Amino acid sequence: MFRSLLLSTAVLAAAALASSPALARSRVKDIVEVEGVRENQLIGYGVVVGLNGTGDSVRNSPFTKQSLEGMLERLGVNVRDQNINTKNAAVVIVTAQLPAFAASGSRLDVTVSAMGDAKSLLGGTLLVTPMLGADGEAYAVAQGQIAVGGFSAEGASGSSVTKGVPTSGRISNGGIVERELAFRMGEMQQVRLSLRNPDFTTARRVAEAVNAAFPGSARADNPSVVTLRAPGGGDVVGFLTAVEQLSVEVDMPAKVVIDDASGVIVMGENVRVSTVAIAQGALTVSVQETPAVSQPNEYAAGETTVVPQSTVGVSEGGGGLRVLDGGASLSSLVAGLNALGVGPRDMISILQTIKAAGALQAEIEVM
Repeated sequence: MFRSLLLSTAVLAAAALASSPALARSRVKDIVEVEGVRENQLIGYGVVVGLNGTGDSVRNSPFTKQSLEGMLERLGVNVRDQNINTKNAAVVIVTAQLPAFAASGSRLDVTVSAMGDAKSLLGGTLLVTPMLGADGEAYAVAQGQIAVGGFSAEGASGSSVTKGVPTSGRISNGGIVERELAFRMGEMQQVRLSLRNPDFTTARRVAEAVNAAFPGSARADNPSVVTLRAPGGGDVVGFLTAVEQLSVEVDMPAKVVIDDASGVIVMGENVRVSTVAIAQGALTVSVQETPAVSQPNEYAAGETTVVPQSTVGVSEGGGGLRVLDGGASLSSLVAGLNALGVGPRDMISILQTIKAAGALQAEIEVM
């Protein structure tokens, strides 16, 4: 009964939204995160063996020697106080992402990175490595052959060539989940949606779209969080499935983002500029050196010398003073700046100057 009610209400809501003006709308699932549904980072400390002389030098990496001694002792081999001189092993840090709701026995991709002075992990095999969470508990175990995207070669004379990063690699499906995260979504009484780009207007529109399909089910708590409650305390997963397909018009603030290193400028559609006059010009100073040879006549005493002759010229380019009308939209602002014939670098300075004059109704963020 509840599932059929969900489907019928979702269809009616979709029809109502389809009859509204075609604006820039996005699905709810594309603009929010469900609180508690997230990945978790795992980390482990392991040993890679099988390297062709490109592993850690035991003398320079004492932790490699200690790790090899501890591993061999667990396997019944006592090498304490012995001279372990091998370069076919390396100590590594293993990392992975534990997906939300990962079941016991499911596979993970793991990344292996050298920790010591190993030159390459090519051809190495990672031995059994527990993967720990932030709480110090083991949630997965990793092992397998490492796939390395780079290589390194060195000659007897000391010349070497390296491509990519041979000291880091991946093991596809190299981790096995041993413990599941205790998160029972089906038993939750309410669910919180977190907006990826917090905004008061967008949060209110999400709540209104959900309430239009399921009356009294949503409340916007703040610009970041919208709280949902399944109608009648029913199927939370089915309720979220229907909510995710609802579409809303996302509101965005007036912002200009500038990447000063690459000269990239990105402006939102809500950027406006008040009436302002802009003059942009470039002062060019050119210095031309024309050396002349001074040759004394045959009866005069002296030497042949080179006499420098300099010509200095000054020119000022660029257009004159141009006026941008008040309330200009993004397209008008771009057209006005392009009319000045300025490049991206000069445009960054102009935008910052307009903002300093109080005529740019937007926030400038420099990356």
